[in-house]
Amino acid sequence: MTEGNFVDYIKLHLKSGNGGKGSAHLRREKYIPKGGPDGGDGGRGGHVIFKANKDLWTLFHLKFKRHLKATHGEHGSKQTSTGADGEDQYVEVPLGTVIRDTNTNEVIKEMTEHEEEYIAVEGGMGGKGNAHFKSSTNQTPRFAQPGIPGEEKDITLELKLLADVGLVGFPNAGKSTLLSVITAAKPKIANYEFTTLKPNLGIVEYRNYKTFVVADIPGIIEGAAEGKGLGYRFLRHIERNSTLLFLIPADAPSVKEQYEILLDELRRYNPELLDKSRVIAISKGDLLDEELKAELAQELEDAFGNIPHVFISSIAQQGLMELKDLLWKTLNEDKAAD
Repeated sequence: MTEGNFVDYIKLHLKSGNGGKGSAHLRREKYIPKGGPDGGDGGRGGHVIFKANKDLWTLFHLKFKRHLKATHGEHGSKQTSTGADGEDQYVEVPLGTVIRDTNTNEVIKEMTEHEEEYIAVEGGMGGKGNAHFKSSTNQTPRFAQPGIPGEEKDITLELKLLADVGLVGFPNAGKSTLLSVITAAKPKIANYEFTTLKPNLGIVEYRNYKTFVVADIPGIIEGAAEGKGLGYRFLRHIERNSTLLFLIPADAPSVKEQYEILLDELRRYNPELLDKSRVIAISKGDLLDEELKAELAQELEDAFGNIPHVFISSIAQQGLMELKDLLWKTLNEDKAAD
């Protein structure tokens, strides 16, 4: 799917179907005197139902469907015939979709399991026909219930990609290049900042046919909280990652300073992100000779002694298996802790 087709934010207006009217019919047949009431019930209005689908990864299919309506229930008829229910409107969404009330911003539901269903607005109940109201004191009721109107609601869909590892780094740190060499993903790669404008997902093939998923989001810059660069728009996609991989280029003026800036921006967006496991990868490691690499390794040890780090080069294919081993170990430690 092309970058322009990735949609992760949609506003929708939902309307369920009205319930059908109950029938007030009186039975009139030859040779049957005093036939009495035989009006049937109205049918239920259709629901609007969200259904999670693991094969989707974008909300693009809803981009031009801002109004979603279910059909109305049919009216009851004679011979106590119940009207047909309205047809439910199913809306398929990717795993990781958050459904919010647009007016209150309250989270209504998070879709995280394949084929999970959620009724967002319920169809109105059908009215009862006059056959229900016959009694010894009212043998010929000439009234029936109207159907209950359907519901209307404005909702907002936000997609948070489900991945094991989230890539965090400044623009042009080599995130897309790394994703392209350790997975089959083909993100846009160029020698200028903000080449990644939309998140990308890739599946890493590990030893013994094991796999894990990596998400690459557009680069963060200092001042993202004030809307600089692409701001915080895509940081929601790493909220569900269990491990954050900080990618910092070896030619950065200060590895520690870049890391602290990134960490501060994450803290300002959502302090809970700091509770996730972290791994630091120094990219473009082929620019360093062994002496410089040893010096930088000591600096990293002094600054981030408790955070695992590794030197890699996506172009020279250096340190990639070591990085995979480190990520796999961290991911499994997280699962064991849970």
